[in-house]
Amino acid sequence: MTAHDRPARLLVALLAGAGAAHVVAPKLFDGMVPEFLPGEQRAWTHASGVAELLLAAAVAVPRTRRAGGLAAAGFFVGVLPANIKMAYDWRNKPNALRAGAYARIPLQIPLVLWAAKVGRDAAR
Repeated sequence: MTAHDRPARLLVALLAGAGAAHVVAPKLFDGMVPEFLPGEQRAWTHASGVAELLLAAAVAVPRTRRAGGLAAAGFFVGVLPANIKMAYDWRNKPNALRAGAYARIPLQIPLVLWAAKVGRDAAR
């Protein structure tokens, strides 16, 4: 394992775990789907889960890691509206739940940077 394989493998685990959760337990994620998106929430939940699984596969394979990492960075930007919606929807929840929902928003920044770095490092 090279120095940049470990961050890539951790990113694969995160994406694969999140993707599997979206597919196996979609009800947990349906409420995060913004209302402005057309169609059923469940379809968006499943689509995002499948996208995460495909991104995990792309990052896992060294030959596609560059594209996969950069695509994952874009994906993390793209799901920001869901995290904002969750924070808004959870504004009246108990403090610990509300804090967790609010923390998801700034946590997108390191996720985007991490995925982009995995993509950039794959070219080396």
